[in-house]
Amino acid sequence: GQTYAPAQDGYDYASDLVAGLLDRHDFEISVAAYPENHPEARNDDDEIENLRRKQEAGAARAITQFFFNTEDFLRYRDRMSAGGVDIPLAPGILPVTNFAAMVRFAGRCGASVPDWVAERFAGLENDLETRSAIAAAIAVEQCQHLRREGVEHFHFYTLNRAELTLAICRMLGVGLATTA
Repeated sequence: GQTYAPAQDGYDYASDLVAGLLDRHDFEISVAAYPENHPEARNDDDEIENLRRKQEAGAARAITQFFFNTEDFLRYRDRMSAGGVDIPLAPGILPVTNFAAMVRFAGRCGASVPDWVAERFAGLENDLETRSAIAAAIAVEQCQHLRREGVEHFHFYTLNRAELTLAICRMLGVGLATTA
């Protein structure tokens, strides 16, 4: 991809945008976080420093880029804490329905695609129903693991597939009516 260049009179960094927005109104702003590091980050420390600047500018929370290796998220959460970043962190969960498109997107944003994910989707290019079932199973596994690690809030990248996200939420017991 191309390296970011701000528009004339634009913002150089996301932290500048956060500060600029908050100068205009009392918004509650969520910012991006990258468990596997932003493609332009030089290293882990650089990644956390960028997030710290967003926090200092007034960000209320961070939402991560999608990921499949839950340990990457947990290590990132630990690095945030060690780096003095204490805003809430919501993991970005991507229910994959188009594997090839997801792989292309992952390449542009620095997310890795583990072999086990590729193996689950292998040969299913023309089988949306099975791909959706696998996508739901992977997302539920991720959320359950993250819940066991104390994560309470999630961000789902629905990509206009609300029905799949609804199914995942139901599988997690979210939004179910309870009776006394």
